[in-house]
Amino acid sequence: MFKFLKQVGDYAQETVQAARYIGQGLSVTFDHMRRRPVTVQYPYEKLIPSERFRGRIHFEFDKCIACEVCVRVCPINLPVVDWEFDKSSKKKKLNHYSIDFGVCIFCGNCVEYCPTNCLSMTEEYELSTYDRHELNYDSVALGRLPYKVTDDPMVTPLREFAYLPKGEHEPHDLPANAMRAGKRPEEIVEQMQQN
Repeated sequence: MFKFLKQVGDYAQETVQAARYIGQGLSVTFDHMRRRPVTVQYPYEKLIPSERFRGRIHFEFDKCIACEVCVRVCPINLPVVDWEFDKSSKKKKLNHYSIDFGVCIFCGNCVEYCPTNCLSMTEEYELSTYDRHELNYDSVALGRLPYKVTDDPMVTPLREFAYLPKGEHEPHDLPANAMRAGKRPEEIVEQMQQN
C-alpha cells in the first residue's frame, strides 16, 4: 500500500515539475511573440558587418617579407608561404602565398601577429561556392580589394539590431548618419576625465 502511494506521489511531483518546465518554455515563447520581427530579406537587404568583423583576409603581396609568422601562429598551420632566398640581397623573396578558406577558422591570429601588416580582415562574408577547391585563394585572389555592402546600389544596407540607437526598432527608416547605441571610446574617456 505504501509503495503504491509513494509511486503516486512521485508521479504527481514529476507532473508538477514537467508543467513548470513547459510554463517556463512558453513564457519565453510568449515574450518573443510580443517583440517586433527583425527579419532581413537577404538577397535584397544585407546587414552592415560590425567594426571588428572577421571576414575574408586581404593580402598585400608587396609588403610581405615571407617571415612565416602567420603560419606559426595559425592554430591549423594554414597559410602556404612559398619563398626562395635571394643571395644577392640576402633576403627572402616571396614567390607564392595562399590560404584555403574552406579550412580557415577566421581566428585572426595571422592578421594580429603580422609584423608588416600585409594581412587584414575585410567585411566580405559571402564565400560560398559549389566546389570546395575554389575556396583556395592564391595571392592574386587574396589581393583583390574587398567588396562593401554599402557600395551595391541593388542592395539596401541595414545596421545590425544591436547597433540601432536607443528606442529605435526599425532599421529601414534610420538615417545614414545616426549614431549607434552606446558611447564611443573617446566619449567614455571624456566622461571619466570629467568625474
